Amino acid sequence: MATVDGRRPSQPGENPVPPRSLAFRVSLSILAACQSSADPNAAGLHPDRQYELDRVDGAAIVQLYADGFDQLHPRDKILAWHLVQAAIAGRDINIDQRFAYALPIRTVLESLWLAKDELPADVRAEVERYTKLFWVHNGIHDNLTTKKALLRLSHDQFRAAVATAAAMGHPIAAAQLAPATSTDEIFAICTDPHTFVSVTDKSPEGGADPVAASCNNLYVGCTTADLATFHERYGLNSRVVKRADGSLEEQVYRCGDGAGVPPGRYADRIAAVNAHLRDALPFAPPPTRKALELLIRYNETGEPADWRNFNIAWVQDKDSVVDLALGFIEVYLDVRGIKGAWQAVISFRNEAKTHEIAALARETQWFEDRMPWEARFKKQQVKGISARAIAVITETGDCGPITPIGVNLPNEADIRRDYGSKSVNLSNVVEAYDKTSGKGAAAEFSFTPEEAARAATYAAAMDDLHTNLHEVVGHASGQVLDSVPNPAQILGTYYSTLEEGRADLVGLYWIADAKLREMGLVPNDDAVLAKYEAYTRNALLQLRRVPPGGKIEEDHMRNRQLIVHWLLHNSDAIAVEHRGDRVFYRVRSAAAYRDGCGRLLAEVMRIKATGDFKAGKALVETYGTKVDPALRDQVVARLEALQLPSVTGFVQPELRAQTDAAGTITDVEVWYPCDLADQMLRWSGRRR
Repeated sequence: MATVDGRRPSQPGENPVPPRSLAFRVSLSILAACQSSADPNAAGLHPDRQYELDRVDGAAIVQLYADGFDQLHPRDKILAWHLVQAAIAGRDINIDQRFAYALPIRTVLESLWLAKDELPADVRAEVERYTKLFWVHNGIHDNLTTKKALLRLSHDQFRAAVATAAAMGHPIAAAQLAPATSTDEIFAICTDPHTFVSVTDKSPEGGADPVAASCNNLYVGCTTADLATFHERYGLNSRVVKRADGSLEEQVYRCGDGAGVPPGRYADRIAAVNAHLRDALPFAPPPTRKALELLIRYNETGEPADWRNFNIAWVQDKDSVVDLALGFIEVYLDVRGIKGAWQAVISFRNEAKTHEIAALARETQWFEDRMPWEARFKKQQVKGISARAIAVITETGDCGPITPIGVNLPNEADIRRDYGSKSVNLSNVVEAYDKTSGKGAAAEFSFTPEEAARAATYAAAMDDLHTNLHEVVGHASGQVLDSVPNPAQILGTYYSTLEEGRADLVGLYWIADAKLREMGLVPNDDAVLAKYEAYTRNALLQLRRVPPGGKIEEDHMRNRQLIVHWLLHNSDAIAVEHRGDRVFYRVRSAAAYRDGCGRLLAEVMRIKATGDFKAGKALVETYGTKVDPALRDQVVARLEALQLPSVTGFVQPELRAQTDAAGTITDVEVWYPCDLADQMLRWSGRRR
């Protein structure tokens, strides 16, 4: 299947951050907490631990903590250290995939940042704002809206700032700007509202071509028509370039093996990733070592067969403490749903929080047998699902600084069918959202005090359970007909939305079942109602992330709109209420809500299993993409008063190796920079 199964992004709109001054001063006690290593009881030992560090426009910048790392065995810590170095070594691949000019723009912005103390105050403030946005979003395009953020400097201000940077010892060489030809071209790209507007435009205005309208670097000079009959050997890990003669060239990402396989795109970065993976091998338990060896081979060849071999070995490695998800995996960036964005997630198992998600994994066949869709779409034997709660150490590329909260991999349907999958809950990411959340949004968008009280009591726990159901039961469930070997290609730009909606619907349907109460996961009817109310409120809350006059492009946002608006128009589950000029979505009946989710789930499963493009398109375009401008503006105004972020970017935990006199690593400690700029500048080699 297309690589949509892998993640469910966080929902910062549902987890608002309380108002605070944007210009804060970190006290010595908080700074000490930021820099210290983790402890299982760190929350108690460090009551003043800093989470939210900064705000820039609609983005919150939050420190992520990896409590429990210090309790790992030294071999696991050293293994993690090498894997983290691999994650950092490959991060620029994704930045380049997002936009061909992104890395040159970063070079310019970071040069200006390093000279910012010598810039006029207004120029310095804008350099800080725009550079932070770049770091959070891995480029100048918003991670959720896909739209370009504009630099608010005049040409004269920009030129003077570049000259100041050069005088301060940070000159920008022409070679660093390619494919741009000058800093003036970089300025034009960052300030022109009419060029490179959307990194991924799945429904461009006027019926324009989505491939041509998207300015990511997955295709160069191509249109959808060019690609209609083009056969790609390297679907996930390549870009396609249209040559001058009109023919298409597939450029594969790989480092080569020094023998018969030549290097490809980003060979130097991928070779660096492999070097760190090889350093990790002596510290990996046998199943992990086998998987790493196969990943190294895949990075050399880029061959789909080698990627398949790695994923099979990776799925079968169920008991290791330290794990990774590294490579070209998710396809949200690609309007065709084929090209994988490079990512790395390095993590370790959170033993205390694994119990709940593992309990769901043990019951997947029970759920499958009772799914509300046709029997022909049910798996007779659900294989090899493992589930755990993890603590993220470091995420880069497509997973960081903006991170998912749940992951289910691999995405390949035949591997999932024959060998199983891994589902994880990113427990420390969820905890960080909880620590930086307030009650303002739930209270503002709850129609009654009772609804607000249910949210305060149950919403966080039920959100966590729904994420687990989404990943463990949702993405692992169902089977397609033999005549539909690849529904992702058939359903095209609508597949990711439909698959994420399918997984969400599975969670919404089963969270109300008596089985969940028997398992001790849902306490009562109020908890179920609280989840339905929170999910419904989120359809309003996420409108804040939609630009004025825009449509919804991001697949997870689309799927949530689709579900709520389908229920509004096709069931008695939800009512639209008004209080003055404010709009509310009220859940009228939990029973009607569950029934509606079951009916919609059966239809979405049928669309996926049969490859019904016409029905899938109608469902997404009718309910998932359109925005009422007046409602969007009202939501924005209500949330602006609460000073809530639209997205959260995380400063990652980092590892520091301890060595003996011979330079051999003897132990590794975790530490927390609590400074986005410091981390980004060190990772890009601009600061030691």
